[in-house]
Amino acid sequence: MMNKIQLNNKSYDVIKLLGKGKGGYSYLVTDGQKEFVLKQIHHEPCSYYNFGNKLESELNDYKKLKQISIRIPVMLEVDVENERILKEFIDGETAYDLVLNDKMKSEYIWHVEEMCRLLYAANTNIDYFPTNFIICNGELFYIDYECNEYMEEWNFENWGIKYWSKTDEFLKYAEEKKASQ
Repeated sequence: MMNKIQLNNKSYDVIKLLGKGKGGYSYLVTDGQKEFVLKQIHHEPCSYYNFGNKLESELNDYKKLKQISIRIPVMLEVDVENERILKEFIDGETAYDLVLNDKMKSEYIWHVEEMCRLLYAANTNIDYFPTNFIICNGELFYIDYECNEYMEEWNFENWGIKYWSKTDEFLKYAEEKKASQ
């Protein structure tokens, strides 16, 4: 893994890889004073999702989620040439880890349902998979910027909720993840 990464001629020390998604790699980085998330867009194929311009999609989705008033990390800076985004770091546990460790609270489900109320009114879905949510100081944040036009089959009630408790779908995913590590 790289030790440093540049964004608009500023150097950041890479602390660790946070994860890889459909559109990029997210790293925890520091400028020596503060921690951030730096997302590097990738162009690896994704069998179940089609992208246009990934960076443009991230920027548009960020604006849309802000307009809808979804709790997301602030986008601090964009490096268009290198397809990198610097985001506010939201410290906390993922909803995935809470489910895995039997620490999920019903109030977090209520927080997602409140987000859904805002999203559905704007004809929008987000990626409800629990790795995309962080609980910080009792509040739920959607840490991805991906959003799409609302489709009932991909809403929280029909798809996302299957991964917010130890359902068969969740346990199968957890086993596959464990086996791949």
